[in-house]
Amino acid sequence: MNKSPNLPISRKDFLILAGLGALGALTTTQSLFAQKPTHEINMNASNIPVTTLRTVEADGAKIFYREAGPADAPVLLLLHGYPTSSHMFRNLIPRLAAQYRVIALDLPGFGFTEVPDARNYVYTFENLALTVNAFVEALNLKRFAIYVFDYGAPTGYRLAVAHPERVTAIISQNGNAYEEGLGDAWDPIKKYWKDPTQANREALREFTGFEGTRFQYLHGTPDPMQVAPETYWLDTALMQRPGAVERQLDLFLDYRTNVKLYPAFQAYFRKYQPPLLAVWGKNDPFFIPPGAQAYQRDIPSAKVVFYDTGHFALETHVAEISVEISNFLKKVSNG
Repeated sequence: MNKSPNLPISRKDFLILAGLGALGALTTTQSLFAQKPTHEINMNASNIPVTTLRTVEADGAKIFYREAGPADAPVLLLLHGYPTSSHMFRNLIPRLAAQYRVIALDLPGFGFTEVPDARNYVYTFENLALTVNAFVEALNLKRFAIYVFDYGAPTGYRLAVAHPERVTAIISQNGNAYEEGLGDAWDPIKKYWKDPTQANREALREFTGFEGTRFQYLHGTPDPMQVAPETYWLDTALMQRPGAVERQLDLFLDYRTNVKLYPAFQAYFRKYQPPLLAVWGKNDPFFIPPGAQAYQRDIPSAKVVFYDTGHFALETHVAEISVEISNFLKKVSNG
């Protein structure tokens, strides 16, 4: 793990750093046209779908989410991971929203979702899944495909196991469901699982700082300049909020419950054979390629595509990944 610097932050500085997220939105149009493959349809500013920011009350929380696309189109639900939020999908959403109703929420403890102290929310993956289920019901979403990344995978798979009739397809982007998919970068967290002492908890605290967050974005990326710096700065700024780090340390410990559920997720794959596309940054030190390949063991029809990048593959390969997703979902809709 990389050492993180001491980053005391004032309210003024926090607002400045959080404002970098808005800059990311302003650069979306530029990102859409950067390094565009020749097989992609040309777009101009007049027909790029607009992403709307919304909130909804669900499970005692005010859930922040981004939405774009026709209200009557097939739904694609995007579930982010650690340490980010729906902001990670800012460049993907407009690429898919011409054909799909694309919805990306901020999980409790992340981004701009607000959980009142009086809610006494316990930050476990079981509770994250229950909140997502409440969100889905609040929006009256009956059937949808899911895009799962990192923490979004065990959250989304819990939802799929509980309501298999709702999930029409799965896109897994470095979203793991197999023990062989856990890389060596998990070793310090596994130590905490095995022996949940305060000392082992404190050893993980540095991972929540600036250098730990930046490492997740840049490690395995051939060209770090392809990754917008506001991504890891925004995540770092939001981590400075009171109680945020403790919530993340709680989730580090609770991730062990996901590993125990891997057999249940795999049984769901075998029984229901959901259409599945795995798009994977092959240089990810946390969720390694064998985790992507393992999907084909339980779902023989699953398609696996690797990219020469790291954990946050959308930062470097959003054009290629969006084309794969579009073709995949079109095939699913055509039966």
